[in-house]
Amino acid sequence: MKETIIQFGEGNFLRGFFDCFLDVMNKNGSYDGKAVVVQPREGGKTAGLVAQGCKYNLLLRGVENGETKQEHSYIESISRCVDPYKDFDGYMALADNPDLRFVVSNTTEAGIAFDGACSFNDKPCKSFPGKLTQLLFRRYKNGLDGLVFLPCELIDGNGDELKKCVLEYAEFWELEGGFADWINGKNVFANTLVDRIVTGYPSDETAQLYPDDKYLDTAEIFHLWVIEGDFENELPLKKAGFNVVWTDDAKPYKKIKVRILNGAHTSLVAGAILSGIETVGDAMADDTARAFLNRSVYEEILPTIGDTQESRAFAKSVFDRFGNPFIRHLWRSIALNSVSKFSVRVLPTLLEYKEKNGTLPKCLTMSLAYLIYFYKNDNPEDSALAIEKMKNGSIAEILSDYSLWQSDISELTETVSEYFGVIEKLGAKEAMKWILSE
Repeated sequence: MKETIIQFGEGNFLRGFFDCFLDVMNKNGSYDGKAVVVQPREGGKTAGLVAQGCKYNLLLRGVENGETKQEHSYIESISRCVDPYKDFDGYMALADNPDLRFVVSNTTEAGIAFDGACSFNDKPCKSFPGKLTQLLFRRYKNGLDGLVFLPCELIDGNGDELKKCVLEYAEFWELEGGFADWINGKNVFANTLVDRIVTGYPSDETAQLYPDDKYLDTAEIFHLWVIEGDFENELPLKKAGFNVVWTDDAKPYKKIKVRILNGAHTSLVAGAILSGIETVGDAMADDTARAFLNRSVYEEILPTIGDTQESRAFAKSVFDRFGNPFIRHLWRSIALNSVSKFSVRVLPTLLEYKEKNGTLPKCLTMSLAYLIYFYKNDNPEDSALAIEKMKNGSIAEILSDYSLWQSDISELTETVSEYFGVIEKLGAKEAMKWILSE
């Protein structure tokens, strides 16, 4: 089978996401091509994957429509791995393959960045976009067609940012002008949005089922891939049954994900911790916490962002995912950097709800009071400056601090102060019951 895809990244996510999709397409006959995996960082894990033939077991486990499901597959969609730090010539030779069409990547959020310390003559460049520019320049010199890039890094406009970095390297290294024209005219850098919790090698007895597989991967069943553009005729993901959206604009889908999934997490995290609830699954089993989340999502978030069939279906999937018995998601982990998360995930909905209805959303406003109480009375993990301001400032000072919220939200002071007082008087759990009775 031909190598038609370069994959930058050998980690759990791509092996539990794209490689799974590719394996299904290959086995059902809708696609004929494998991925060659490039190790993006020195000291990566490709050697171990090669040692077991680039094949591994994948377990998908989760809840769909209230029913617990488990699925097993043996992934064989990776042809081989290349470590450019040990075989730079082998890496650069990938550019010579006329069958290549797609490039998929997941190099972490910090991976798509320009590094001025990189030289064109490095073997290889340290940065992912630098390595990519080296490869693309050779392909350009070979007179071959460009490629379609499907980056999976979790940053806004990931395709746009990757293209920007490549063009910046082309200018910085003073590569011939025709190369930039070829990048612009012959290559597609698609913005994408990915959503699947990939939990990696299992920490429970599941590993005993496949004792010889050091790259056993586990993930939830839910998945979503939103891609700007339409290459379904070449990469038939929807035909293969995957939840893939080809679109002209990924922003509305990102808004749904951030406001509902991430917003639900962030709106409950402080209240859950203060109530002694350890995991997301525990919260789903707690009548009060679940009722709080249900009201936040269905009565405050959805009516604000647009209560459509699509957003409601996504909200339903969120509750299934939160109740996944195979994922132990600690609220303490979710609480990392909660101030900046709240300003992006919850605050816009809170303010838009107020503008739309003339009143504050009770649960989302209570979640802000919980957040402040948490920072003042617990041990949050955040920047030293955010912790200092939240712990030592008055509620009025905190809410008027632009650096915390990217806006002055002092108009919320009276209500947040009232709710803060209720938490102080009744305790976190009883305060949750109190707001639900309002």
